[in-house]
Amino acid sequence: MHYNCLIVDDEVDLAKMTCEYFEMFDVSCTYMDTAKGCLSFLEKHTVDILLLDINLMEESGFDLCKKIRERWNTPILFISARQSDDDILIALNIGGDDYIKKPYTLSVLLAKVKVILKRMNTTEHYEEVKNESEGEEIRLIEEKLSVVIRNQEISLKAKEFALLKCLFIHRNSIVTKEQLFQEVWGDSFFSDGTLNVHIRKLREKIEENPNKPEIIQTIWGTGYILRDGSENKN
Repeated sequence: MHYNCLIVDDEVDLAKMTCEYFEMFDVSCTYMDTAKGCLSFLEKHTVDILLLDINLMEESGFDLCKKIRERWNTPILFISARQSDDDILIALNIGGDDYIKKPYTLSVLLAKVKVILKRMNTTEHYEEVKNESEGEEIRLIEEKLSVVIRNQEISLKAKEFALLKCLFIHRNSIVTKEQLFQEVWGDSFFSDGTLNVHIRKLREKIEENPNKPEIIQTIWGTGYILRDGSENKN
């Protein structure tokens, strides 16, 4: 069976309430309260998005995330009462796509989930965005959440793909941090650390030398720019 959303949280009452709210807005949702239950569920069912708590009874949500990432590329949104920047950076570094602090507002959480669902369920099952210059071709494959660079297809996580797509749409122009937060996360109030981690992970996948990036360049104090080489062509 397929679900839009799976919540993994040992606060059962909160998980139930969130599921019921999502169902009211046609987002199919269910929950598990243990890491073991989550893994068993994923063996038998498919989901679009995982909402994962850090503090589970038997096992850390961090450990569960690592196990999930070994087999599945499902977008993972951490939901946690833990507020420290260290926890947020760990969550993003091990494979999380976003981090939502408890207590959360159900309407805001639903909006974030719907943004991801809309992106995943685009009517264009195969979207190819090509570089119009005669330089190196960059192709974004929406259905597979992947990018083709240097004739190599590279798989990305949902948030990495959304970030790259936003930069590509505005290629050769500076995209501010605030604009990226708004267009990719749907919220202008995120920390720079969240964006920095995703940019670093993206560079590690698409740049020949992540320490000397040529595709995604930093504009200090402002944001980033994706250069496709067309600026230097006559």
